Amino acid sequence: MTKSLRRTALTAVLCVIALPAALLAQATQVKPGFNIFSEQQDVDIGRQSAAQAERQLPLLNDPRVENYAGQIIRRLAAAAPGAHYPYQIRVVNASDINAFSLPGGFMYVNRGLIEAARSEPELAAVLAHEMAHVALRHGTHQASKAYLTQAGIGILGGLLGNGRSPNAIFQVLGGLGLNALFLKFSRDDEYQADMVGAQIMARAGYDPRAMADFFEVLRREQKSDPGRLQQFFSDHPAAADREARIRQEAQRIGAVRASSEIGGLSQVQTELRSMGRAPTMQQIARGEVPRGRGSSRGQRYPDDQRYPDDQRYPDQGYPDQRSPDQRYPDQRYPQGTYNPDGSRGTSGTYGRAGNARIEPPSSRLATYRQRDGFFTIQYPDNWRPYEPDNGLGVTIVPDGGVVDTGNGQQSIIYGVIVNHYDPFEARSARRGLSLDEATRDLVDHVIQGNPHLRSTGSRRRETIDGAPAMSQVLSGRSPVTGDEERVTVFTRQLPDGHVIYSLFIAPGRDYAEMAPLFSRMVRTLQVNDEVAHR
Repeated sequence: MTKSLRRTALTAVLCVIALPAALLAQATQVKPGFNIFSEQQDVDIGRQSAAQAERQLPLLNDPRVENYAGQIIRRLAAAAPGAHYPYQIRVVNASDINAFSLPGGFMYVNRGLIEAARSEPELAAVLAHEMAHVALRHGTHQASKAYLTQAGIGILGGLLGNGRSPNAIFQVLGGLGLNALFLKFSRDDEYQADMVGAQIMARAGYDPRAMADFFEVLRREQKSDPGRLQQFFSDHPAAADREARIRQEAQRIGAVRASSEIGGLSQVQTELRSMGRAPTMQQIARGEVPRGRGSSRGQRYPDDQRYPDDQRYPDQGYPDQRSPDQRYPDQRYPQGTYNPDGSRGTSGTYGRAGNARIEPPSSRLATYRQRDGFFTIQYPDNWRPYEPDNGLGVTIVPDGGVVDTGNGQQSIIYGVIVNHYDPFEARSARRGLSLDEATRDLVDHVIQGNPHLRSTGSRRRETIDGAPAMSQVLSGRSPVTGDEERVTVFTRQLPDGHVIYSLFIAPGRDYAEMAPLFSRMVRTLQVNDEVAHR
């Protein structure tokens, strides 16, 4: 089966981001979307994207401005939900009123926005909005959807997270352009960033109504100098009701325990205006960047303020809690050995995929227990389970059950994948999806990533561990082996509308022999519905 095993489990990283009840008892709770990337990968990808951005942007080299913006970011970061990313900010010497953020906490604000803000809370409001995009992982959520389409279903196996480099991920995404994915968000994402940004402000001691007030600045500037807002409205859809929604959220948040401001905005603005007018983003794009004070193309901060280069962010070492036998060296699946005739295989002759020979599955079963207690499943004891560094899934394969398809991609020929899935459609649905709808959603995305597969027959109703379940058979000619491959998708409903699924994969010619084993494994799948899987 053509499945890149470079992806993390097709698991929705769906932790509801909530702020302390004592402070924000009525605040809107926001659910981040589907994401195949680990939090550490957010940092790695963001760092590389930041390097790309800074080759094109003139960064401001003014210690007072940089220090002031950095103090606001540190104050907001202490109140941000989610992962403890290394939030840092750089000031771009551009007159446009705009700001943007990249995954992992790499943030940028244009000089023109600092000049336009009427108060520190208004400036903090825009930065909190951008920080919320990072905390909600909107950038890698969009990249996840693009990666799923580009790299095929193998992502469901859950091995992207095992130390894959940003370069490898960028290669799969190809010409999509990661910065393009990270800089334009959907209207729903913007609403979410408004809500969570307002909550961050409240926790940091800023009045969240300042975020709504900033729309007055935008309206004023749009009338007097619309060009300064062209990029802002390109990156941030100006929905007519955003201001009203923010004010409603401020009411839900209630009274805020205000903290004293950092202070110094007026002095910073005076400093900026003394530099003369900054270039526009259009001028920068055309290479018309004037040289002089405060304008240095590609200028980096002093060494003590540079983004960390240790590939880890503070206090997030992510120690590997798994036993050594569940981690394959170099995070790649075993691929068997070469036979004298050049074919790959083990000592057995049970199955053959292309040039791979697969040992017959043992009749003795071992038990795999998901590390959080989410599920257990039994498997032949001569197969091996592989967990990702993050997520909930497992891929179980025999030696030789995976082949290298080139360009660093790997494909499962024989094996089983078990994982959690939050349907894409559920994010826009006004109601929860039925098991049938959730199954169709999953199957659609399997086929989207593996266009050689087609549904065979109709979906069947099943029961797995006492809960409603469904199955669907897919088949098609594998572009890797040139032979028919068959995949049976099982889904079992979870109480929150998500599903736990399993994929059983084998060449079509061997599927009848493998079917009894697969049926036996399905019957052993036990799910703990009480364990948090989001």
